[in-house]
Order: sequence, then C-alpha cells, then structure tokens
Amino acid sequence: MTKCHSSRKSRCLALVFAAGMVYAGLLLKASSPEGDHPRLILTSAHRGEHLHHPENSIPAIEAAIAAGMDFVELDIRTTADGKLVLMHDRTVDRMTDGKGLVKDKALAEIKGLDLGVRFPGQFVNLRVPTFDEALEAAHGKIGIYVDTKDAAPQDLIAAIERHDMGKHVMFWSEHPDFLSQIRELLGFDQRDFNDATISAARDAKVGIFVDRQTPEEWQDAIDRGATGIQTNYPVELMTFLRAKGLHK
Repeated sequence: MTKCHSSRKSRCLALVFAAGMVYAGLLLKASSPEGDHPRLILTSAHRGEHLHHPENSIPAIEAAIAAGMDFVELDIRTTADGKLVLMHDRTVDRMTDGKGLVKDKALAEIKGLDLGVRFPGQFVNLRVPTFDEALEAAHGKIGIYVDTKDAAPQDLIAAIERHDMGKHVMFWSEHPDFLSQIRELLGFDQRDFNDATISAARDAKVGIFVDRQTPEEWQDAIDRGATGIQTNYPVELMTFLRAKGLHK
C-alpha cells in the first residue's frame, strides 16, 4: 500500500473508491507480509459485524476481530464540539433512542444516547464510540477502513497518530477534495472491475478491493483477480476463504 501525506507526515494507507452501493477500487500493494501466499484475500467487515451487533459499535468491532477479519469499515462524523464519533447516518435517529443531526449535538449529549436500542436487552448501556475509542479497540488486532462521512482530514490524521495506527488504516470518501488531501486520487466504481482494469492493476503491482455479499460473488471476484473483499457477512466470508486456503 502507499503512504498518504499530510502536514503531520502521517503514514496512512490510502484506499479510494467512487460512490455507489457496490464499489471497487485499487488497493496499493496488498498488505500481507512478503513471502505470504500470493492469493491470500484481504477482508473488511462493513460497519463491523453488524448483523448481530449494533453497527459502528465496539462490540461490532470486537466481533470482526473474533471472526479474523483484516479490516473493519467505520463511518466517521464530527459532533457540534468537534469530536469524532462513529455513526453512518447524518442523524442519530435510526441507531439510537435520540433524534437529530450528529453535527448539532455535543459529544456529551451523544454519549447519553442508547446505541443498543435496536437489540433490546442485549447491549445494555451501550454508547456511541468515539473514533479514539474505536482505534484503541482495534490497535494491534485489526485494521481500520475509514469511511469519512463528515470529518476534517487533520482531525482524522491526529487521532490515527495518537494510536500509532498509521500503517493499519485505509480511507474512502465520495468527496475528491477530501481525498486529495489524503492522497492523490485513484477513483473507481463497479464498472471498473473489468479485464482491462485488472490487467493494469497487475502490471502496476496493485490489488483490487471489492464489495461483495454472496459466495457466488466472492468466488467470481477471486476468479477475476480481486485482492480484497468487503462484506456484510464477515463470519461467512472467513469460513468461505479458509475452506479454500485463501485466508489464515
């Protein structure tokens, strides 16, 4: 993978996707150590393991770690008082017992919301995590795939550096101006996962990372040369890959 650059010279892994429900992108230099099997497939848990845990929560991150995933994808937003928190939607309505925009609430107010409301009785007193808390939970255990919903590049970089996670983070955003501050753009969408792109990627010694949900789609991506797969089904994907000797 390549290093991104900022005024703080953080060493961050840049992964750039174009917008879309299904997307693909170039992942620079597969992150498995030198000498590893060349067909090992990288994996990413979309919003953590969110089928049985609240999305973008510490338990969802821990479940992705337990499943053996390489990365956990997290959505980052900024509160009214400038703190970074995990939340996919613009509002807290869907995932908590509160109402309103994340950007209009201070961190203390967001921390007072119940993040386990969609799983009654299972996640008592679960709170919306900060990005710092997510990085702490991930450190030394799993990489972070940052989907930047509303956050300044310098704030993200500062948090990543505080937790010494610079070598274990990838970025995605649909905003070119944001990504240009992280790394020069390499924008792709699902239409770019074709023979010509795959051939060019191989010639440039880069890998292709795609979002797929079923065993048939996983196998097709592997057959066509994907380096990494993101999914909503991390446990099932890991079982699938391990059975084929494509992941440890």
